Amino acid sequence: MIQETTFVYKPGEHECEKSSNSYLMSLVALIAGLPLPIINLLATFFFFLANRKGTYFVRWHCTQALLSQLALLGINSASFWWTVSILFSDEKVSNEYFAYIFTVIIFNVFEIFSTIYAAVQTRKGKHVQFLFFGNVTNLICKP
Repeated sequence: MIQETTFVYKPGEHECEKSSNSYLMSLVALIAGLPLPIINLLATFFFFLANRKGTYFVRWHCTQALLSQLALLGINSASFWWTVSILFSDEKVSNEYFAYIFTVIIFNVFEIFSTIYAAVQTRKGKHVQFLFFGNVTNLICKP
């Protein structure tokens, strides 16, 4: 699911730190705005904007972090609004709701662990690619 490769050059200490922070930004935002799924995406997006003119290593990891948060926004938003509709309308809790919430929790837990792993590895100067998002990031982010 996560592939480690090496870049052509050895990234500097400041590059490793910024790349690691691009992943950590979503975790910090998760703690700050837990019930609202857009908070993680906004925090990662603003960090991406601040570093979009940085080195290729930094831009690449900021882009991958942003893409992974963008994908989670859809499923987290659906679960948020489905829960709100159950709480504030006459909609009943169903087996489909519990199955969806369970799936969302699994995706989010996996994303948290993969984000922590990517943050640690990029801090060490290693290049970490997520299974789907790494390929998309390669198409978007050019050296």
